Amino acid sequence: MGRPSRLGDEDRSDYGRALDEVIASPEIQLLLERSGVPGGRLRVRGLAAVARTTSAADAEYRRYAALRRRALGGRQDAGVSPLSGPGDQERPGAGVLAVLGVLTPVLAAVAAATFLLLGYGLRLAGALPALAGTLVGVGWFSLAVAGVTALVSVVALYRTAAKQSADGTASVPDRFPAVEDAREAWLAALRDRGIRPFLLQELAEAASAPGPGEDRGSRFSSPAYAGPDFSGPGFEGSAPPAPRPPAPRPPGPGRP
Repeated sequence: MGRPSRLGDEDRSDYGRALDEVIASPEIQLLLERSGVPGGRLRVRGLAAVARTTSAADAEYRRYAALRRRALGGRQDAGVSPLSGPGDQERPGAGVLAVLGVLTPVLAAVAAATFLLLGYGLRLAGALPALAGTLVGVGWFSLAVAGVTALVSVVALYRTAAKQSADGTASVPDRFPAVEDAREAWLAALRDRGIRPFLLQELAEAASAPGPGEDRGSRFSSPAYAGPDFSGPGFEGSAPPAPRPPAPRPPGPGRP
C-alpha cells in the first residue's frame, strides 16, 4: 500500500466540520467533563493531527477524490471557451480591440462636446462663420460616432457577460450522486476510524496523567514522616534536653 493521500485544501473545511461533530458527541463531551480538558484544546490537537487521522480513511478518500476529479475533468475542459472565437484566445489583438471598444465612445463624446461648444460659440460671437459651421458639423458627426460605438460596446459587453456566465455555470459540476455518496462514506470513515479513536486516546492520556501536585504528595505521604517530631535521619527524636546542673559558685568573703 502506498503513502496516504494528502488532504486537499478544498477538503479541510469538511475535516473541520467532522472534527466538530465528533467533539460535540455525548461520549466525547462526557469524557471532557471528567478529564477537565478544554474542548478548544482538544480541537487544536485534532487539527494538528490531520495527517494521522485522515490516514485511517485513506481508501475512502482516494475513491472520493477520483470520482470528483473525473466529474470535474470533463466539465472544466468543455467549459473553457476562447474570448475571441476558436483559436484566438491568446491573440494579442483581442485585448487591444477590447480597449478600443471602451475608449472610442468616450473619446468621440469628448470630441463632440468640444467641437460643438467651439462652433456654437463662434456663431454666437458672429466671428468666422465658415469655421463655426465646420466645427458644428464635425461635432455632430463625432456625437453620432460616440452613440454608435457606445451601442456596439454595450451589446458586445452584454454578450460577453452572458457567455461567460453560461460557461461558468457549465464549468461547475452538478452534485453527482456517486460523488456525494463517496464523500459521505469518506466522512463517516474519517469520524469513526480516524478522529474518534484519536480523541479517545488523547482524553485517556489526559485522564491518566498525574496532576501538578500529585507526584509531590505521593513522595511525602508516608506516616513515618508526618509527625512534627521528626528531625531527620541520625537523630533519636525531638525530646527536650535534660537541664544542666548549676555551676559551683566561688566562695566569697564571709562565706565558708
